[in-house]
Amino acid sequence: MDAGDFGRLVAPLKRCIQMMLSRAIVTAVEAGRMQVVQVNLLAGETKDGVEHFEPYGFTSHPHPGAEAAVGFLGGDRSHGIALVVADRRYRIASLQPGEVAIFTDEDQGGGHRVVMRRGRVVEIACRDLHVVAENDIRLQAGGRIIEVSASHVVQTGDYEAVKR
Repeated sequence: MDAGDFGRLVAPLKRCIQMMLSRAIVTAVEAGRMQVVQVNLLAGETKDGVEHFEPYGFTSHPHPGAEAAVGFLGGDRSHGIALVVADRRYRIASLQPGEVAIFTDEDQGGGHRVVMRRGRVVEIACRDLHVVAENDIRLQAGGRIIEVSASHVVQTGDYEAVKR
């Protein structure tokens, strides 16, 4: 068997591997139990119904224009899965090695995020912070404790007025 024969023999396998993963641009998002995105892949290739796999406990609704890595099991392009969706337009770029952040597009200018910083510091930045607890709220800092519970009312008022 010469090199040409070998090349022809492995060509289908090579095509399959090349078709297994692709970069994409998100063009539309459909909410549901499993989020589905429409993406533009290779020049002119649009795929509808691409399931967006997200880590357990985390979800987002990406903007059109976000980027995705889309996988096609076995190289079969009929059913893709978005393995990750990222959006460099809104990413916090100032993190130090090891730091972690949750953020939205509203973070431009440093306004809406949760950052776990070095030195065991958690930074929450937002306009309004709403904490909803079924039973108790307990804050502990420097040996002091603040507790709020349903039986010890700190503020009274109509629930509808307070929740705003």
